[in-house]
Amino acid sequence: MSDWPDRFHAELVRLGVPGPRARRLTEDTAAQAAETTTDPAGLFGPAHLYARHLVTELAAPVGATPPRYASGPVLLTLAGVGKRYRRRTVLSGVDLTVRGGEVAAIVGANGCGKSTLLRICAGLTRPDAGTVHRTRRVGYVPQDGGTAGWLTADEHFALFGAAAGVVPGRARSTGAHLAAKLAWRPEPGQRAQQLSGGTRQKLNLVLGELHSPDLLLLDEPYQGFDQGTYLDFWHQVHAWRDAGRAVVVVTHLLHDLGNVDHVLDLGER
Repeated sequence: MSDWPDRFHAELVRLGVPGPRARRLTEDTAAQAAETTTDPAGLFGPAHLYARHLVTELAAPVGATPPRYASGPVLLTLAGVGKRYRRRTVLSGVDLTVRGGEVAAIVGANGCGKSTLLRICAGLTRPDAGTVHRTRRVGYVPQDGGTAGWLTADEHFALFGAAAGVVPGRARSTGAHLAAKLAWRPEPGQRAQQLSGGTRQKLNLVLGELHSPDLLLLDEPYQGFDQGTYLDFWHQVHAWRDAGRAVVVVTHLLHDLGNVDHVLDLGER
């Protein structure tokens, strides 16, 4: 068995990462490699170099404006956000500011409240503490659900377009155009329940962008994507950023962090 995880963990600790966090990062990285059935060294490169890269990415300040992009207006602000379910505190004291032209990633272990926080950002869940200010035009892409199995893609486009005040013909043509950017051409008459998991996620992404939102909230939106579609997805995220939109994406894939401007690690709370 490869000793890559041990060397990766040792380098994290040497770089000052606390033991529990270093173990979690090592476990998450090993899980990513297992998902692709690839040896960690082949996926991430030398253990010591990837550890240094990861520590640098995670140390980036959440509120900083990246120098390669001009600052846009603030489209999302969280201040002291907290959430409890019965006796369990899920979120506490969460702060985040995202401007137009920025991409923020929310990371952390399973069960740390990533999806709950994104629902709070979208206005679907009310926080028990703190404040949330967001732009009016928001697109939300959930990790699961979001589509109706008995409707076709065109029917989804028309339905979601109507909710945003877009006439059916334009909604259908816009939906087809956005689907093409993800290398997908919906088949007439094919219901959502007949789509593969990855194609259904493409439908979710198209529906989230259909009304041209200023803020996109994405909850691990690439589930089921092959490598080509995964790269198409990040190309589209960068196009949104270049167009001045704000993007917040929940992810457990640590190598995604090279594609974003800010990282909010809920595991640090």
